[in-house]
Amino acid sequence: MKYVVVSGGVISGIGKGVLASSTGMLMKTLGLKVTSIKIDPYMNIDAGTMSPLEHGECFVLDDGGETDLDLGNYERYLGVTLTKDHNITTGKIYSHVIAKERKGDYLGKTVQIVPHLTNAIQDWIERVAKIPVDDTGMEPDVCIIELGGTVGDIESAPFVEALRQFQFKVGKENFALIHVSLVPVIHGEQKTKPTQAAIKGLRSLGLIPDMIACRCSETLDKPTIDKIAMFCHVGPEQVVNVHDVNSTYHVPLLLLEQKMIDYLHARLKLDEISLTEEEKQRGLELLSKWKATTGNFDESMETVKIALVGKYTNLKDSYLSVIKALEHSSMKCRRKLDIKWVEATDLEPETQESNKTKFHEAWNMVSTADGILIPGGFGVRGTEGMILAARWARENHIPFLGVCLGLQIATIEFTRSVLGRKDSHSAEFYPDIDEKNHVVVFMPEIDKETMGGSMRLGLRPTYFQSETEWSQIKKLYGDASEVHERHRHRYEINPKIVNELEDNGLIFVGKDDTGKRCEILELKNHPYYIATQYHPEYTSKVLDPSKPFLGLVAASAGILQDVIDGKYDLEAGENKFNF
Repeated sequence: MKYVVVSGGVISGIGKGVLASSTGMLMKTLGLKVTSIKIDPYMNIDAGTMSPLEHGECFVLDDGGETDLDLGNYERYLGVTLTKDHNITTGKIYSHVIAKERKGDYLGKTVQIVPHLTNAIQDWIERVAKIPVDDTGMEPDVCIIELGGTVGDIESAPFVEALRQFQFKVGKENFALIHVSLVPVIHGEQKTKPTQAAIKGLRSLGLIPDMIACRCSETLDKPTIDKIAMFCHVGPEQVVNVHDVNSTYHVPLLLLEQKMIDYLHARLKLDEISLTEEEKQRGLELLSKWKATTGNFDESMETVKIALVGKYTNLKDSYLSVIKALEHSSMKCRRKLDIKWVEATDLEPETQESNKTKFHEAWNMVSTADGILIPGGFGVRGTEGMILAARWARENHIPFLGVCLGLQIATIEFTRSVLGRKDSHSAEFYPDIDEKNHVVVFMPEIDKETMGGSMRLGLRPTYFQSETEWSQIKKLYGDASEVHERHRHRYEINPKIVNELEDNGLIFVGKDDTGKRCEILELKNHPYYIATQYHPEYTSKVLDPSKPFLGLVAASAGILQDVIDGKYDLEAGENKFNF
């Protein structure tokens, strides 16, 4: 097993996740099988109870693991399926060690950070790195490990020490470290001192970088690269210039141009890994498809405007997987994506009274958008604005997609406007109102007391119902009889009102295995009005966009039927690419 560790210095949010994902993707283009592990130094067991405004979105895996958003990056770039164990947190490690101590596994010894905690971290990495994560079902060849936070933080100290020991445990030829640093531009001059200080601190902890990835707003000058190399005790070829590019999907190609993979190939002796001709060919095809797809991003001329009506719009990372699913879809449709960020509360009448400018700006974005998206969320704030946006899309035949809360919002709006039940709402927001007005109810099997890990989580099947041959979403899924998508919710549509809703045209085309829990709704005689109880954004890949999101973008661009017919596939139709 070859291990590549990606650490970061100077500032947080420097782009370690994208660099780790891009490095893994380049490894895959060689035909190697790649996996990823994310280390998060926070004390939480997982990301499930953290506010999106605190730490960005909570990403959900097939096994129901609620993890850091960077695991989404890994899955999207590498085309793999990870597990909750691929996300290591301080909370998980301490819980693991304490549980072993309580069982007496340490045979009466004094349990300490070194060696017991650091050994547990190393054992966890080695165990998880061997888990098959792709369609080959085979043990990976390479494991990319991202060390979260900033090196030097007190929270990450045990993990840094564990990795220092780990490099000797696995051997020099099996361990490489890439450190991501910042090169700020001050008054036109590229400053190297922050990077010098970061590398000095890293070395003092016993970790020697094999490559330094320098984030900068502009292309690094050669004197800057030479200066970093000299003062950081590396060769110029070990300094990688990660300057700003059009999109994060260009980063792998940027690294490829600078021969990063050639250096790692020699450093880790990758030629010693035996590969079949089929594996090598798969790697070449992956690179060709990636270049073609990212080329779509650059060559797109027409723009598609999507109004994202949410409640966490102040921090865009709260909707990272949603953004990526839209990007994947727009690249496939060869359109430039223009997301209009609409804070749901700004659409409500109260805002008109307190801030007319905000109110009119929000409604201008919604009313001029090509498509409308209502993503997931928790709590009552902004829901009335979302209901108004859903009504606008329904009545004005604007393509619409609702996700999780978005499905519940669309159902509440339809119940109020079409069925005439003006007081309809969700038991999540108003548990004390008359139960006959509960369009959305608490799922009976869910724990109401424990918050962490207690929702309906992970990959579950959804079955298309009979007599839904007309369904656009079913066609986007290739006329499949069932689909498997990831869930994260505590509430569901009240089964008691489903028949009345369907009699009036709101059809639940997809349900769970009992036939009672509503998973997909679709409106007949509408260009595209779809909502899902599950989160399709979690399984979207760069080269294989989420079908509900692809449908939204395609319908908004006026090419939905062409996309359904496969005319925008890489291997088919008039847009075929010759690799």
